[in-house]
Amino acid sequence: MSAIADVKKVLALVEKAAKNRVAVHDVRRRLASTPRHPDHHFRVAVYFADGDLNIYQVRQWYKPLQKLAETWPVVVLSRNPTGARALIEDAGLPVAFVPMVRDLESYIASQDIRVVLYVNQNTRNFQMFRYGHRWHVFINHGESDKMYMTTNQFKAYDYALIAGDAARARLSRVLWQYDLDARTIAIGRPQADHFSGAVPFTPDERTVVLYAPTWEGDRPSALYGSIRSHGEDLVSAILASPSHRLIYRPHPRSGVVDPEYAAAHRRILAAIAAANAADRDAQHVFDDGPELGWQLAAAEVAVVDISAMVYDRLAAGLPLLVTRPVEPSATVDTGGYLSDAEWLDAGTPAQLLDAVERVRTDPASVERLEHWVRHYFGDTRPGVASARFHAAIAQLMEEWDRWHAVTEESADDVDEAELDDE
Repeated sequence: MSAIADVKKVLALVEKAAKNRVAVHDVRRRLASTPRHPDHHFRVAVYFADGDLNIYQVRQWYKPLQKLAETWPVVVLSRNPTGARALIEDAGLPVAFVPMVRDLESYIASQDIRVVLYVNQNTRNFQMFRYGHRWHVFINHGESDKMYMTTNQFKAYDYALIAGDAARARLSRVLWQYDLDARTIAIGRPQADHFSGAVPFTPDERTVVLYAPTWEGDRPSALYGSIRSHGEDLVSAILASPSHRLIYRPHPRSGVVDPEYAAAHRRILAAIAAANAADRDAQHVFDDGPELGWQLAAAEVAVVDISAMVYDRLAAGLPLLVTRPVEPSATVDTGGYLSDAEWLDAGTPAQLLDAVERVRTDPASVERLEHWVRHYFGDTRPGVASARFHAAIAQLMEEWDRWHAVTEESADDVDEAELDDE
């Protein structure tokens, strides 16, 4: 068995290498046909070392960063060829393809980058940390109560832009000797000011339900995915109801580890296709597009797993249910919203649909939701989070100017001292 496993690993590596070679050629061809980036132009960089599988982590920041770029020009530093190709195809932001350290060094030398933003904890982030005289800032790719949100890796960054009081409380419980006041800046959820995408159905009297499960996870403590445990029964109930419409938006990584999870996902897709074929007015939706926003705004109820989607929905201020993990070892943070969430246990299709209707109409549920929205995101009025994001970057730019002046003064003092010695 071990020999077969070794052969499969080798074949997977060969396939990955071939895929990367094709992507490298494609990226270089595309970039060669576009104008060269002007020297000393960009002030803000988004560092992204991942491939196309995790491109969603950058996509959700396109709109806020496009607006920011009107004041501070923004570029994405892409290290992975498949990631770079996806970024170029999206055309959300200018892209610099810097696969090797020498490429990164050359590009950094040609620009005036003062703030570097990071959307994840890729280990190759440390190759960028070596560059001083700029601020390294963790902005993450979503708010949640996962273990990921309290990693000690926060300490590697000069600053972290966080959502609000819940994030502060979470970090203070876990991180020792971490100066929250000095190193975190609360900005809310600026993405909520840029919900995008056209609704792909004709609204009618049907109750729209968004089901947005996460992937299956790769270890017992992170097995939050619900496609197998809840999803098929929930979807069958919604598809069978003439009063409901489904938006199914699974995590892009769904099924990458567990073949049975992938099979359940495919069965859901087949069921959606069959339901739409049987009733053209149903207009159930399978959504795997790059734009996030219209789904959250269009759905009267969202059913989500423990993931960033919980908090994307909270930022929208609309009713939601959180699937309760069936894996006993799955870690659930009970210090925040999940201590008071509207939980959805696995059950029959009828039970699941009853829960969807209850959370939509129960006054007590609505009141609890309003409390937690304020706790996690503060003031969610349109435009407030974007203003806080822009103010945070402006603050960092001012700090950069101050430290740059100190550094230049110190360098001048050293030069004068060396001349005196001569």
